[in-house]
This record gives sequence, C-alpha cells and structure tokens, in this order.
Amino acid sequence: MEKTTSQKLRLGLFVIIGLTLFVLAVYFIGDKQKMFGKTNHLKAVFNNVSGLQLGNNVRYSGINVGTVRAIDMVNDSVIQVNMLIDNTIFPHIRKNAIATIGSDGLVGNMIINIIPGKGIEAPVQPGDEIQSLSRIRTDDMLNTLGVTNKNAALLTADLLKITQEINQGKGTVGVLIKDSTLANDFKKTMHYLKITGKETSESVTKLNRLISSLENKNNVIGFLKDTAVANNMKAVVRNLDQSSSEINKVVSNLNLTIANIKDGKGAINYLSNNPKLVQKIDSTMTNINQASSRLNQNMEALKHNFLFRGYFKKQEKAKLKEQKKEEEQK
Repeated sequence: MEKTTSQKLRLGLFVIIGLTLFVLAVYFIGDKQKMFGKTNHLKAVFNNVSGLQLGNNVRYSGINVGTVRAIDMVNDSVIQVNMLIDNTIFPHIRKNAIATIGSDGLVGNMIINIIPGKGIEAPVQPGDEIQSLSRIRTDDMLNTLGVTNKNAALLTADLLKITQEINQGKGTVGVLIKDSTLANDFKKTMHYLKITGKETSESVTKLNRLISSLENKNNVIGFLKDTAVANNMKAVVRNLDQSSSEINKVVSNLNLTIANIKDGKGAINYLSNNPKLVQKIDSTMTNINQASSRLNQNMEALKHNFLFRGYFKKQEKAKLKEQKKEEEQK
C-alpha cells in the first residue's frame, strides 16, 4: 500500500524533529562535558578517589569548569586524575590551589572541587599537577561512629551502675546523699563558714580603715612619711654618726693621755704620785693666802696715810666717772 503525500510529510517532519532533538542533546551534553570548547589538561594525585568516575564534574569555587578525563592507577597508594579544564579558567587557578573529592549534594555523584590557595602565586599551566587533599570517607566516618557508639554504650552502662549504687546509699557520694545526720552536720558547717566569712569581712574592713588612717600626717606613721621630716631625720642621724666618730677619737686620745700620765715621768705624774710635793704645795698656798691678807691690810693702811690719800681719791673719782658713762650709754 503506497503512502500518501501527507504521511510522507509527517514522516519527514518527525525525522527532522528527531534529528534536531538528537543534535541539541549531543550539543548540550558535549558542552556540559567540555567536548566542543577549548580545553586543556590539569592533573591531581589522590590516595583514594572515593567513587569518582569518568565524566564527573570539576568545580572551581563552586563553578563547573571541566570534567574528569581519566583516572589512572599509578601504584597501590597513588591514583592520578586527569581533568579537562576550560582554557578561560587557567589564568584564575593558582599553583597553590588544592583539589578535593566531594559529593554533589547528599546523595549525588562524586565531583572534584578545586579550592583557591592563600597568597599570590603564578597561574597553573596546561599539564601541571596541583596539590590534593583527601577528605574523610563515609566508610571511615561510619566506622568511627560505630566505635563511638560502642564506647557510649559502655559509658552508659557504667553510669547506670554508679547511679544505682548512689541511690542505694553506697560509696561516699551515696552516704552524702542518703545520710541525714551528715547532711545536718554539713548545714551547720556551712552556717559556721558564713559566720566566719562575715567576721573575716568585718576584720578586713577594720584593717583597711587602719591602713587608711596610717596615711594621715597627724599620726606618727604619717609624720614619718613626710619627705621633709625624713630628710631632717637623715641629717640628724648623719650628724650623730659624725659626733660618735669624733667622740670615739676624743676618748681614744684621752685614754692614751691617761696611760701616758700613769706610765710617764712628767710633771703631772710627779704631782699625782708624790705626797710630799702635795704637802709643800698646800703649805705654800697657805703662806700665799696669809701674805695676801697682810697685803690687803697694808693697802688699807696706805689709803689712810696722808701721803697716799690723794692718789686713792683720784682713783675712786675716775671709777665713778666711768660708771656714770656706762649708765648713760645704757
């Protein structure tokens, strides 16, 4: 049965639409995979790729900049990942950038995130290898959580045992909680501590007042704190030291003189140690006193003698004039 013209047109239109959709799909997929743009290679080395596959996205600061081109096993602990990166992004990626493997969302595909480094470095060149950072895998996290849960279960069991013993009044803590007598003693102790603390506070207040009063210049301590008084006291002490030194010298010289008097043969030693000389001196002084008395009598006799009476009157008149002058001057 031959097809009509309308059927052929419909078939041709269907084929054209299908080819157009196919081309658009290939273009979008290729553009997403960086198959049609200008790209270059960039490498990173990991010890575990954590489910990374060919064609997964590569992001730089959260922006899709390329795809995973190849994953090569270098040895048992080194895996090299070859990435196709858009040429326009190379000037923005520095040599200190760090590549990490993460997931696209909670349950999405694994991707490579390129984190910008700190500081100023030169841009990477096509074919360069950047640093990598292996993050903790989900399996490792689950293993760690398993160990943590096991330890938490053991800890919970121990805590339950301890709380049961406390409730039963066992151990020091249990006795403290269950024993009413000990609780009353503890209350009394706290009461006495409060009283002691209050008295201590009052004592400290009184001590502070006493210390503050010491700053007053009207008392002895305040007087001593005066700089002028301190300087005067220093001068007095200095003079006392000098006087003490001079007194020591005088005493030393006096001791030396007394020693010389005792041991020497001078006049003082002779006068102090010869009793006959003392008697002679005593009799001589007696004779001198007697002679002085007789001389006074002779002088009185001369005053009454008519030959010397005029001379003595002149002497008395001169003394009277001098006394009057002194009184007028006063």
